[in-house]
Amino acid sequence: MFGSGTYNYDHFTRDVLLKDVAKTSGPEPGETAPDFTLRSVDGDKLSLSDFEEHKNVLLTFGSATCPMTLGSIAGLNDLYDKYRGDSVEFLFVYVREAHPGEELPAHESMEDKFRAAQILRDEDELKMPVLVDDVRGSVHRKYGKLPNPSYLIDRSGRIAFRCLFAQPSVIENAIDELLEYQERTGEDRAVVADGEDTRMPKSYPLLYTHRALKRGGRQAIVDFEEALGTPGKLMVASSRLAQPVVEHPGKTAAAAALTAGVLAGGIFAGVKLRQRRLRGREPYRYYDREQRAARTGTDDYEPIGI
Repeated sequence: MFGSGTYNYDHFTRDVLLKDVAKTSGPEPGETAPDFTLRSVDGDKLSLSDFEEHKNVLLTFGSATCPMTLGSIAGLNDLYDKYRGDSVEFLFVYVREAHPGEELPAHESMEDKFRAAQILRDEDELKMPVLVDDVRGSVHRKYGKLPNPSYLIDRSGRIAFRCLFAQPSVIENAIDELLEYQERTGEDRAVVADGEDTRMPKSYPLLYTHRALKRGGRQAIVDFEEALGTPGKLMVASSRLAQPVVEHPGKTAAAAALTAGVLAGGIFAGVKLRQRRLRGREPYRYYDREQRAARTGTDDYEPIGI
């Protein structure tokens, strides 16, 4: 149904990882954030420009089958509770399925996409308004197409900070810096926290991969393991064992210790296998911009593992 040149994909493959998901463009710090108008799961119609000159906006993208999205939700909810008000608005844009399968396939219609967005909001108790992008991914394309980025947009409508993988603790520091600057100077526009954070959270894939893939369906698990090979199988196995503790953090210390051991083993084994099999290419390692430029002659973002 979907060719290699289209936005949606039926199967997560290594080609998708290397040629699409792992590359980014989108607005950079200091640039104007592309405006859009979308409907929420509740039927409300919202535009980004509704908040210009009135509020800063934290804009986050994600899907129900994305481990990075699932790993960020608890922290994003905490930020929502702490900061939402006169100074900061929170918006979540639902995009294509990161790992489609027979249970939650690639979206063929807006009805499909609204259904998937409602699953994420309700099952993961996402507090902020959930807006639904169109089937072609018109808004997601403008913001770079990564599976789970966050953009902090200041009151002037410009990008104050971007986090290529939503990390609530990093975002919180950026929000604090932006609010402090605006209060101190009276200016709306600012680039804060060095403009961006390109790091991928190491714990999210190991803790949330199985849950996200299971939501997609058995085919999503098969596709993931085929695309990533043995490291992918280790990630699925590790996150399957960790899932009960993730879902019930109050469980015993023994269970938590078991999870920590599994994760440590998975990380170590995955690193060693990648080093041996990929012979230095390491498509799952994330370099900072200076290292990339020195090594490759370009500062393009390199492939990642999820």
